[in-house]
Amino acid sequence: MVVFAGQGDARRSMALLWRSARSASVRTGPGPKPGLDVDAIVDAGIAVADEQGMAALSMRAVGARLRRTAMALYTYVPSKSELVDLMHDRVLAELPTAYGTDAGWRAAVTAWADDVWAFYLRHPWVLQVSQARPVLGPGEYAQLETVVRILGGVGLDPLRLRRVIAVLFQFVRGMARVAAEHRQAAPETGVPDEEWWAERSALLAEVAPDFAERFPALAELEARATRAAGTGAEAEPGGVESYMEQEALEAFRVGLKVLLDGIEAAVAGGSEAH
Repeated sequence: MVVFAGQGDARRSMALLWRSARSASVRTGPGPKPGLDVDAIVDAGIAVADEQGMAALSMRAVGARLRRTAMALYTYVPSKSELVDLMHDRVLAELPTAYGTDAGWRAAVTAWADDVWAFYLRHPWVLQVSQARPVLGPGEYAQLETVVRILGGVGLDPLRLRRVIAVLFQFVRGMARVAAEHRQAAPETGVPDEEWWAERSALLAEVAPDFAERFPALAELEARATRAAGTGAEAEPGGVESYMEQEALEAFRVGLKVLLDGIEAAVAGGSEAH
């Protein structure tokens, strides 16, 4: 399921996103003032999405959580489209915005990436909000500002720096999506990972007995990786819910290191973007 941000009325959406603290409760429609405000509605929407997923999000569901009708919410938030924008931007405020660079920019980027990874696993519905059309709210810009502050002084030219930051954001998001989907697979399908893999691995050996001959490089890699894992070559991370989520976490860690190595090499070489 993909949800595109910015589908509501542009002026009203942007006004709600960028409202000041003094105008946080300003209504968007006429009528008597109910005991609600925009923040309460957004918080309720986040709670629904966290607990039931994006597919369950509706103005009716949010209203039910607040013990109000959907019509009562429209006084403050024009539609579900604006609500999604507000939820997405609000929940980003959980993320830290200050990372010290005393230990170097690599350590700061790694800490940021770890925080964003954990954030996506707490709120997997955020991964369903497409980045094709960003929300353009203060929460999004605060995260961009955070990474620009970390990397702004490393010595990359502006165009390359902008592209490197885009890669970092999409890398963390993409790997977190894999981990989140591994976490969701068993409860949503009713089939545990171990059972799913055991059944299909046995069938693969049955229907493709020549697998190693057809895909020799892959078979060799898997054999070597299995031996390395058996000797403890891979660290055993904590805080994961399944073997496949653990594998996604390890891929995230390795991939991030490779990306940072590349940034470091670009800085050392003084290469220019083309």
